[in-house]
Amino acid sequence: MRVLVIEDDDNLRNILIKRFEESGFVVDAADNGQDGLFKGQEFPADVAVIDLGLPKISGMEVIQTLRDEGVKFPIIVLTARGSWQDKVMGLDAGADDYLVKPFHFPELLARVNALLRRSSGNTTPEISCGPVVLNMSTQSVEVDGHPLDLTSYEYKVLEYMLHHQDEVISKSTLTEHIYHQDYDRDSNVIEVFVGRLRKKMAVILPDEKLIETLRGRGYRMSSRSD
Repeated sequence: MRVLVIEDDDNLRNILIKRFEESGFVVDAADNGQDGLFKGQEFPADVAVIDLGLPKISGMEVIQTLRDEGVKFPIIVLTARGSWQDKVMGLDAGADDYLVKPFHFPELLARVNALLRRSSGNTTPEISCGPVVLNMSTQSVEVDGHPLDLTSYEYKVLEYMLHHQDEVISKSTLTEHIYHQDYDRDSNVIEVFVGRLRKKMAVILPDEKLIETLRGRGYRMSSRSD
């Protein structure tokens, strides 16, 4: 999954980048509102973490502009302002949640994961599609009750597909959400990851086609059984 971090404090921003990457996210980051707004408009984020007190353009204006332009990814506000009025203003601007500084990263990560779950219609850490169950908290996967041993990138591909089950997902979209912006998008690496996922799932359920290929369009995991 891809997270946009807009934070002007260099130390905090670098910590957030490091911790999110350690948690399996692709991270886009900006140290001011102007650059952050551009990245929010142009990059395919799944969730954003935005400080309110930003230079050039305030975090509040960034959020309002993104929402006015129809950008729908979940947003969590970071703020040093603890008053209820500031929290209400952030939510009214279009944020989905807020966290007051100082904070512990595990709480921020839990809130980010909760927003991601809600955005895909899930209310628990577990995301399921037929016999496939992924737990975002433990980053574990089971197929028909049996654990599935995945590499980090196989997990990222499967996680994105489960968040967007029943949708056709192109190879370029998967690449954008599991790799940084400068990755070679002509690579066939996504086909390799999907092929590995299929083989590992087939060991457990050899007769079920859990990931469908739509030639020239991409892949789909269907929540509906035939």
